[in-house]
Amino acid sequence: MNKDELRAWLRLSMTDGVGNDAARKLLGCFGSPQAVFEQTETALCQVVTPKQAQALMTVPNELAVQCVRTHQWLMYQPDTHNHALWTLGDPHYPAELLQLADPPLMVYVSGQTERTLGNAIAIVGSRNPTPQGAQTAEQFGESLSASGLCVVSGLALGVDGAAHKGALRGGTAAAYWHTVAVVGTGLDRVYPRQHQTLAGQIELHGLLMSEYHLGTAPLAHHFPKRNRIIAALGLGTLVVEAALKSGSLITAKMALDLNREVLAIPGSIHATQSHGCHALIRQGAKLVENANDVLEELQLAPQQQVNLFAEALDGADDVGSSADEHPLLKHMGFVPVSLDALQARCGLDTAKLQAQLLTLELDGAVGRLPGGLFQRLTLV
Repeated sequence: MNKDELRAWLRLSMTDGVGNDAARKLLGCFGSPQAVFEQTETALCQVVTPKQAQALMTVPNELAVQCVRTHQWLMYQPDTHNHALWTLGDPHYPAELLQLADPPLMVYVSGQTERTLGNAIAIVGSRNPTPQGAQTAEQFGESLSASGLCVVSGLALGVDGAAHKGALRGGTAAAYWHTVAVVGTGLDRVYPRQHQTLAGQIELHGLLMSEYHLGTAPLAHHFPKRNRIIAALGLGTLVVEAALKSGSLITAKMALDLNREVLAIPGSIHATQSHGCHALIRQGAKLVENANDVLEELQLAPQQQVNLFAEALDGADDVGSSADEHPLLKHMGFVPVSLDALQARCGLDTAKLQAQLLTLELDGAVGRLPGGLFQRLTLV
């Protein structure tokens, strides 16, 4: 893409009041962004509204700055990964996005651009998951990636980040992205900042993707909108933990609208983070207990047999028969429990119980939840 082409694409995407739908109509009629801006206002009015046509005749204030910024970003190619801008009609533009009612006019990408998506699964969930939920997301990300699926998520805190980390650890296919992070900002910044290192790791083995121009801040309304891209890239969407009012349920709804599969992992009836998953299951989402459930629902043959929960339960039984298991774990189970309830079960005084819980928490065997609850974790 030369500078004139880049300027025309950016101008079309930055014109106020001209969204993806109107832009596609213009491209369908005139063939290219350059040709669009060669038209008279009268000719444009044959395709879009008079207000949109008038807006197209005006150069956006920030266009010159954005052209320089984008050109410099595209010219800077690090040793470890690539920067690219894929527009509608570009052979690299993901075909899955064309199934959207409003596919992005263009997407910015950073990472292993020579690879492809392959079969993919979206994994989404709470930004504030239980310790068990975060661990489950990471386990599923790793196992599904090891089974040949690309894990798509949103780089957010919580389940998203855990799923990406697991996918990076499990991925082996050299021809496909191990994981794709669809973000709600420009690709010249990382949000949240805590995921700066994770974003760099994704660029080494996968792809960062955004429909937003460079320099775009993390505005609240961008994140629900980007969820449609997450839903479109996956053969299905797996919800790990989600409250009843959650952006993850928006993604699940978008997946349904695209005729994608929706899958959900059940959790404790006492955990609000599981109520959204339970609602999805009641509405017909596939109840998932292990990675093979996902592969079966997507009608994919597993490259390796994986059964996370069975392995976890087998491991728990083995530990239970070992003299090395901490006695307190036998009283906990895997359901969140309050300090008072646990004290009633084990009979320890408060000080001793709190000391033992702290030890187990430091060992990674117990997680502390909001509301004074504790939960036993699956050790892997």
